[in-house]
Amino acid sequence: MKAILLAGGMGTRMRPSTLGINKHLIPVYNKPMIYYSLSVLMLCKFKEVILICDPSSKKIYEKIFSNGKHLGMKIHILEQKKANGIPEAFLVAKNYIKNQSVCLMLGDNFFYGQGFYKILKKGIKLKKGAFFLAYNVQHPENYAVIEKKNNKILSIEEKPKFPKTNLAIPGIYFFDKGVISYCKNLFRSKRNELEIVDLINIYVKKGTAKFAEIRRGISWLDMGSFDDLNDCSNYIRAIEKRQNSMISSPEEIAFLNKWISKKQLNLIAKKYKNKYGEYLKNLCL
Repeated sequence: MKAILLAGGMGTRMRPSTLGINKHLIPVYNKPMIYYSLSVLMLCKFKEVILICDPSSKKIYEKIFSNGKHLGMKIHILEQKKANGIPEAFLVAKNYIKNQSVCLMLGDNFFYGQGFYKILKKGIKLKKGAFFLAYNVQHPENYAVIEKKNNKILSIEEKPKFPKTNLAIPGIYFFDKGVISYCKNLFRSKRNELEIVDLINIYVKKGTAKFAEIRRGISWLDMGSFDDLNDCSNYIRAIEKRQNSMISSPEEIAFLNKWISKKQLNLIAKKYKNKYGEYLKNLCL
């Protein structure tokens, strides 16, 4: 299975802050936003990641991640020339995906909680169909929403005026190897984009779409607005200060995954003359 990390889009809802920077590079407490979504993929043991961004941000991402070697990974940085919708990511990355199933992670989604990666294993093991998550939210009209009966998916609706459930779909999806051919045949929506909901509904109609509901104890935050960004920063700050640990440090995860050695981690730690560097250095003790 291949992994795609989508960091495209124009960040229009967060202007003027995003006029000179890709939204996914905005600091969320003490790390760039993109670190949190990359960490999810790393914890899922994806050692090769295809990062897709807008053309103006490619050099910045190359400066941050290079080719991923310092993390014991392969990170391919590709351009999405124009924001044409989430499913286009599969077409941009088709030469890397080839004939394999795919995990797609949106760069502005934050997850935290015990047992989360156990749920994701169902998607990682996917051979046929589609797998995604469902999260009970207060305002489902702002999200793609699942309509279900007896745990069977009936349909997926994008931001419905009258939601049939409160189950929203977070920004991590798993698809089988047929996803590229389905994307090629998608029609553009009224906003002239390929829609992820249309892609999922192909699998729903075929009866091969499955989901798992995220229950209490696992948090999902969508960092799509200033309020969301602030909420997420405060959440991370509270946990890190209480537990004296870092949330979503790619270097720490690479070390724990045994992708890099203690010596390599120590060399990385020396580059940071701050608390982040001290934290990484202490992991080497």
